[in-house]
Amino acid sequence: MIGVLNLALAAVVLSLGAWVVLARGAFSAVVGFICYGLMLTLAWVQLSGVDVALTEAAIGGGLTGALLINAVARTRSAASAAQPERPGRVWTAVSACTATAVALALAYCVLSLPHPAPSLSQAVADNMDATGVGNPVTAVLLAFRSMDTLLEAVVLLFALVGVWSLTPDRYWGGQPGVRQFADPNGLLAYLARALTPLGIVVGVYIFWVGADHPGGKFQGATILAAMWLLVVMAGLADMPSISRVWLRAALVLGPLVFIAIGLLGSATAGAFLAYPEGHAKPLILAIEFALMPSLTLILALLLAGVPKRPGAP
Repeated sequence: MIGVLNLALAAVVLSLGAWVVLARGAFSAVVGFICYGLMLTLAWVQLSGVDVALTEAAIGGGLTGALLINAVARTRSAASAAQPERPGRVWTAVSACTATAVALALAYCVLSLPHPAPSLSQAVADNMDATGVGNPVTAVLLAFRSMDTLLEAVVLLFALVGVWSLTPDRYWGGQPGVRQFADPNGLLAYLARALTPLGIVVGVYIFWVGADHPGGKFQGATILAAMWLLVVMAGLADMPSISRVWLRAALVLGPLVFIAIGLLGSATAGAFLAYPEGHAKPLILAIEFALMPSLTLILALLLAGVPKRPGAP
């Protein structure tokens, strides 16, 4: 029975992937992409990759899908006014052949892997005690490949700076997006009041257990950012001006603490981002606590977009 369900799940994932590629309308493709992300979440759960499943649901299908919907809404008027261009048959054939060749190459690489496939899981298990954490994913992200995690946080911050750089000069330092007005007694406002406290608890819990169980800062920050955006969409709050000192300080807090702990490792453990013996877990938790508010703000502000209003007094 489980094998039949797995085959059905694989068929749905492949079908949704084909839909995303072949859909003519941008909105239809985005809806298919979000569904594709949700099905991938189930696939990762079946593969016992709960951390990856949480990340896919929160960021892959959730946040990325919302960004794509926002992009489609903003470009729809321009796209309708533009003259549609159809690729020639030659370019269509070249694209199809290239995509087919890439798919066959990937299939060959996967099918030609030795059995059992090469893995560093045993090396991670042998060195888990040195990190002090119980979740191997957290150990990998913040101990064995901590440089990659640092760069991921910095790239997100640079992405936000890139979005803000598109701000018109007259609105620089102002508030992102447009002011949302909704019925204070309407369904959206009721949903924001009822769901936000529960979402905050869930987001904090997923973050808190990330050191020893599936979860972590990225997943928790995405849920908290979604709750903040829900409150903004309901008109119960507004986005802060990007000129606020506290906002900019909170945005750089996580990466700066990460870099500072890395430099501490250079002085005490002989390598950048190395942890002194017996102090790995407290330092990992310090990085996680510092990154959490920074990631929450970055993800929410990325979705809000460029400032379109003067700053609030």
